Parts: sequence; structure tokens; C-alpha cells
Amino acid sequence: MASSDPDGRLLLLSPEDDVLVARCPLPAGTVVALGGGLESMLAAALPAGHKIARHAVAEGARVLKYGAPIGRATRAIAAGEPVHTHNLRSDWTPTHTLDEARARDEAGAREQATRGGP
Repeated sequence: MASSDPDGRLLLLSPEDDVLVARCPLPAGTVVALGGGLESMLAAALPAGHKIARHAVAEGARVLKYGAPIGRATRAIAAGEPVHTHNLRSDWTPTHTLDEARARDEAGAREQATRGGP
């Protein structure tokens, strides 16, 4: 029977939040309580710190974390599904900008490694 409270391995940061955050790595196939009587089996491994939907989220709906909007769903998101850049668009920072910054950081780290330090 599903619990009315979220699974202890998941963190609800604010009562208004649409997402739960993994406190620890959770392997694929793990059944987690999302709260409100909902349960979900993870289709893929969920790394620590990653988000899953606490309930179904409609395409275009604003998604809350920390009680504040973090973006909008780019498609419908099922309860228990991971929430990340593949189904969430930031309302403030375009995803391509984040990808470009990540690529610059990785290139800089590779350059430092070949030079032998910072």
C-alpha cells in the first residue's frame, strides 16, 4: 500500500513542489512512494540529487522546486518520471546556453590537465 508521505529516500523541499529530489542513488526497478498514495517504479537509475515528478505534470505547466518555478514542462511528465533538460525548459536560461557553458568548462579542464595544473 502506498504511503501518503514521500519515500524517505526522496526529499520534498517545499510542500508546493512538483518534484522530489533523490537523497541517494536509486537503481532502476526501485519502487518509491511519491506521497499522496502514489507509487512509481523507476524505469532508469536515478542519481543522487536528481529530480523526479511528484505527480503528473502537463505540457507547458510551470514546475516548482524550493517552492519557486524552475521552468516549464516541454511535454507531459508522468508521476515518478525524471525531470531534467530533456523534459524541462528553463524560463530564464536557454538550454543551449547551459550546454555551451558545460562544453567550455570541460574544454578548460582538459586544457589544464594537459598543462599539468591550473
